[in-house]
Amino acid sequence: MSPSGNEKDIAATPRTADIDAGSWAATLTPRLAQFVAVARHEHVTRAARELAVPQSTLSRSMARLEADLGVALFARHGRTVSLTAAGRAFLNSVEPALASVEQAAEAVRSDADPATGKVAFGFLHTLGSETVPELIRTFRADHPRIRFSLVQNYGEAMLERLRAGDLDLCLISPVPDAPDLVVRRLDEQRLRLVVPDDHRLAGRKRVRLAEARDESFITLEPGYGMRRIFDALCAEAGFRPRIAFEGEESETLRGLVAAGLGVALLPPPTVPRPGVRELAVTAPRAAREIGVAWLDGHPDTPPVAAFKRFLLSRRGRLLA
Repeated sequence: MSPSGNEKDIAATPRTADIDAGSWAATLTPRLAQFVAVARHEHVTRAARELAVPQSTLSRSMARLEADLGVALFARHGRTVSLTAAGRAFLNSVEPALASVEQAAEAVRSDADPATGKVAFGFLHTLGSETVPELIRTFRADHPRIRFSLVQNYGEAMLERLRAGDLDLCLISPVPDAPDLVVRRLDEQRLRLVVPDDHRLAGRKRVRLAEARDESFITLEPGYGMRRIFDALCAEAGFRPRIAFEGEESETLRGLVAAGLGVALLPPPTVPRPGVRELAVTAPRAAREIGVAWLDGHPDTPPVAAFKRFLLSRRGRLLA
C-alpha cells in the first residue's frame, strides 16, 4: 500500500495549445473583443464608440481579421453590417473563449485580493486534528474573509504539490534540505514509544528505544516523514525493527497498539487514547522538527504573505 492523501487522483493535465508569434492565438487575440463588439452592434460606429477607438481603426482591424482568416465575416450594408454564416460560426466560438478569459482574470485577481484572497496550504496528517484548525482560527480572527484551499497529505506528496504550484505553503517534517525550497523551522515535537497498557514496559515513564528492539513495531508506510525518522532512530539505537504493520494514519496505529499487535513510535496524541501508555524516549533523542516550506523566488500574493508572516510569528509556539 502506498502513501496517499485525502484527495482523489487528478487526471493528467491536457496538453495546452502552443502559442508562439506565428500562432492563430497570438495573431487573432487582440482583435477578438473588437469582432464581438461589431457583431453585437451590427454597426461599426457604435462598436467603436463602445470600445473608445476611432471608427477607422476598428474598420481596418476587422478588414485585417478577415484577411488573416481568408474568410468574409461581415456583409456590409452602408453604415451597418451583418454576420455571414462564417461570421456566426466564428462568433459562437469566440464569445465563450473570451468569457473564459474574463473568468480566469477575475479568479486570479480574486485569489490575490488582500482581504478576500486565497491561501493554498498543505499540512501533515498528524497536524490536522488540532494544530492546523487552531492556526487557521487564530489567523482568521484578524483576516476573517481570507479563504483557504487545504491539502492534507504526507510530506513528499506535499512537496510535489508545492513544486507544481498547487500549494503556496506547507507544514513539513522532517525539514527538507533542497535548493529550490525555502524552509523555516517552527517547532519541535518529542516522540513517544506507545505500548499496550498491559505491556511489560507499561509501568515505566521513560525508556531507551533499544529496550524495545525485540518488539514488533506498528509504523507508517515508507514515504512518510515519520517513517524516515523512525528508521533513523532505530538505526541509531543499534537495531533493525521488525515491522508488524504499515499504515497511513497515526491514530489507527495507536488503536492497533491497544489491540496488542505491537508497539509504535509516534507524536503525542491530541487526546489520551485508552488502552495504551505513552513513554518518553530518553535515548536516542526522539523528536521531529516541524517547519514551513515554500518555493524559493516564488512571489507571494498579499494573503499568502500575511499567512506566512503569521506562521513565522508562531515559531516555538506552533504546537502550544
